[in-house]
Amino acid sequence: MASVAQYEGMTVDQLRREARRHGVSGTSRMRKHELLEVLRSSEGGETGRSGARDDRSDDRSDDRSDGGRGGARGREIRSRDEHESRPGETLWTTDHDVIRAWAEARGAKPATVPGTEHGDRLGVLTFDFPGFGGEDLREVSWDEWFRTFDERGLRFIFQEHTRDGNDSNFFRLENPNRDEG
Repeated sequence: MASVAQYEGMTVDQLRREARRHGVSGTSRMRKHELLEVLRSSEGGETGRSGARDDRSDDRSDDRSDGGRGGARGREIRSRDEHESRPGETLWTTDHDVIRAWAEARGAKPATVPGTEHGDRLGVLTFDFPGFGGEDLREVSWDEWFRTFDERGLRFIFQEHTRDGNDSNFFRLENPNRDEG
């Protein structure tokens, strides 16, 4: 597995392969800076922050339960009262309260990647986690972030904890209706 610093020297094709290996979909449409951002956020543990992901050998392969939902992984969470059944479990939701509570519990702010906009619409949605070099991100309001999330029909895939019980910053946004190119 490449370290965050090693990503900088990779070609776009290498970054796409690495991102797909991490379970990121839609890589064929991503630019280098977008790929770097998703890989940095999925590799947060390598920055030394306690509680961030430090390995990618989670249980997602066990959590695949498509059930006709367009490739959804994990178990759907429909309210803030629902939680993982075991550390490391992959979950997904479209519930704004669940997403916001997850982000705020980690001190994360809604953000976008500058340069990925589509006219006056937001580009790549992400979160700015404290201590993870978010200077390349632009903070946006929750209303703006959720409006874009809903317009794109996205699904928030996430973990509450790593398998070893530490808080997890792992998340990915997925469009269940878009075919991988």
